[in-house]
Amino acid sequence: MKRYRLILWLIVLMASITGCDRGARPALVGRPAPTFAVEDTQHRVALADFRGKVVILNFWATWCPPCIEEMPSLVAMQTKLIGKVTVLAVSTDENDDAYQRFITTRGIVPTLLTVRDAAQQSNTLYGTFKFPETYIIDRNGVLRRKFIGPVDWTAPEIEEYLLKL
Repeated sequence: MKRYRLILWLIVLMASITGCDRGARPALVGRPAPTFAVEDTQHRVALADFRGKVVILNFWATWCPPCIEEMPSLVAMQTKLIGKVTVLAVSTDENDDAYQRFITTRGIVPTLLTVRDAAQQSNTLYGTFKFPETYIIDRNGVLRRKFIGPVDWTAPEIEEYLLKL
């Protein structure tokens, strides 16, 4: 019985180690951010339009609990750092009604620039398929950092990092 538990424990440990490892340095970090343009029922947004600005590119969805958890701090950070950083929140929702209801009732607009990419072409360029994932892009269009999962965007260390870019 002890041997069975030890083997089971080792299997769980190995699975958790390999399952969580996305590398110490994601492949895109340090490279030019893949460019894209997205058009939904409200407007068209192209990443290239933000060259010269620090961009927080956030991939999210209304059906994603961690995305919902993260959204208030993303809105608060954008409010505080307006003019210094630009949040581009790209929703991967297929349902336009759910998306519109969410951004309206949660006070996302007009604070955050958000666009719906139902075809999920933009997040596919970044290899993002689990949400939320966020990329920090510097003024030169170079991807500097990747965050996986919800982040407290109001944390002092995050603000300090963003303002140094």
